Amino acid sequence: MADGLDDLVHPASAIVADWERHLAVDRRRSAHTVRAYGATAHRLVRFLGQHLGKRVDAVDLAKVGVADLRAFLALRRAEGLGNASAARELSAVKGFLAFASGEAAPRMRGPRVKKGVPRPIAPDRIAAMVEDVEESASAPWIGARDEAVLLLLYGGGLRIGEALRLTGAVLPLGATIRVTGKRDKTRIVPLLAPVREAIERYVGLCPYPLGKDAPLFRGAKGGPLSPALVRRAVQAARTRLDLDARATPHALRHSYATHLLGRGVDLRSLQELLGHASLSSTQIYTAVDAAHLLDVYRHAHPRA
Repeated sequence: MADGLDDLVHPASAIVADWERHLAVDRRRSAHTVRAYGATAHRLVRFLGQHLGKRVDAVDLAKVGVADLRAFLALRRAEGLGNASAARELSAVKGFLAFASGEAAPRMRGPRVKKGVPRPIAPDRIAAMVEDVEESASAPWIGARDEAVLLLLYGGGLRIGEALRLTGAVLPLGATIRVTGKRDKTRIVPLLAPVREAIERYVGLCPYPLGKDAPLFRGAKGGPLSPALVRRAVQAARTRLDLDARATPHALRHSYATHLLGRGVDLRSLQELLGHASLSSTQIYTAVDAAHLLDVYRHAHPRA
């Protein structure tokens, strides 16, 4: 921090420290996320200190508006920030301002999503999207719920309807879960450790009783979770992170299939995991995988 700025930003710096503790302890964010979001908050505080020419405190943070955010992002873009990074920066700033003021942050859209060709979502993009959805939720238990649902789609290949039809009967969780798909056909899906841990975290935070005949995933008022809410949360994260417009909840299932196929899973096994009635439905992923590999080749090979 430059000399002389400490006096300008000290009160708000204490709020940043409180926010970092909140992220680490209450929200259980990774050390990397805490560092990145804390650094963004400090950048905003420094910007406001220089802009206002005074010691920034909670009152000043509560008064931050859309014009201030636009000026801050304009400065960051001038420093070379790309669309995806600018969207993440805006998301972090909104979270910090909401924490500091106890109210909703100013409504401002991030950079527009660029249209892209159909392709599986890369694992690191999926991780970023899931984390963004979880962090942007209105309550910790809702964030844990959304994380668990999305990880089921990608880590288990479930359709969104299949995930939301699960009941408390799947508890306590084991190595697999029984999923009811189209035409009431059931299948056994392996439950990866990160998926199981995410569901168990949600179950521990959910404020509603999860009886064996009751929906596992609940809406904010206790009713069954609507697929539209999941799609809306993913759409918002997609905009903030500048992801392809086709990065939808259902695309997580496609990515699951394509990534398994790329790891050597045979078509018959993949058919069973996805719950396809015929092998022809599963065979589309051979074309998807080939197209993805060709795209990587064209962009990476020096003689492509």
